[in-house]
Amino acid sequence: MSQSVIDRSAEVKRLQRREGWKRRLPLLPALLFTIAVTQIPFLFTLFYSLTDWRIDTPEPREFVGIENYTSLAGDKFFRDAAWVSVQMTVASVLLSLVVGTGLALLLDRKFVGQGFVRTLLITPFLVMPVVAGFLWKSQMFNFTNGVLNWVIRLFGFEGVEFATKYPLASVITVLVWQWSPFMMLIVLAGLQGQDASVLEAAKVDGATAWGTFRQITFPQLRPYLELGTLLGAIYLIQVYDHIEVITGGLSTSKNLPFYIAQRSIGGGNVFGLASAYSIVVVIASIIIANIGLRVLSGLLEDDS
Repeated sequence: MSQSVIDRSAEVKRLQRREGWKRRLPLLPALLFTIAVTQIPFLFTLFYSLTDWRIDTPEPREFVGIENYTSLAGDKFFRDAAWVSVQMTVASVLLSLVVGTGLALLLDRKFVGQGFVRTLLITPFLVMPVVAGFLWKSQMFNFTNGVLNWVIRLFGFEGVEFATKYPLASVITVLVWQWSPFMMLIVLAGLQGQDASVLEAAKVDGATAWGTFRQITFPQLRPYLELGTLLGAIYLIQVYDHIEVITGGLSTSKNLPFYIAQRSIGGGNVFGLASAYSIVVVIASIIIANIGLRVLSGLLEDDS
């Protein structure tokens, strides 16, 4: 290979690198800002998790290594909170996915007022978590004036203190109400991406509605259902607001974020231990997020 060809190849690579930097440069401020507000606090949290930091004693922080992490196995309250997190996340995601899929199937057809109904169904997802918690606690679950107890009394039964007697179920109910629209949008996108000619051919061949859904629609919806499940899990594993507002953290509704808050800013003051708990939750969330990104990448590749 001649020297001129080598020089030309080096010049092309240099120009490609320059063009690459030109494209990346406008994004650099946003990238630096994201690093500053996410990774730096995370590194501090990681450092604090290796110390015995408390704010209720005058003693200075001491480095304790992985002692905070090894104490997790012996913390019954942490295990209980972890089990509540699993129940809350799994039940909320699966129920909201079922409800969202049902709503998407109903909306995947033409009818008068379709746009208005769709907007109305999306509304719960746009409500702030704290507002949603107050709404359900005061208007739906309230023992004296709540809508649910009003309906129960119409049938001659005694009222129920939902938030006190069934705290976990109450929180899950609100989460399903708020996240079903999100699942509905994802599934609806999958439904509207179907090939209409294939569905029409199945109808001509005499396939039933259930048979068409099971053999044609569901396989095409599977990636969308997986994506909704994973994205929902990423967000719902971090639920705090609903628990604080609806139940105040009763034992059967206390998940990991709520327990961590109690161990730190909620009066426990053991910030080193709480930081270790937080790192564990972050690692679990990162694992779920990576799986979700893989599914999303697969969807984008299929669409391209």
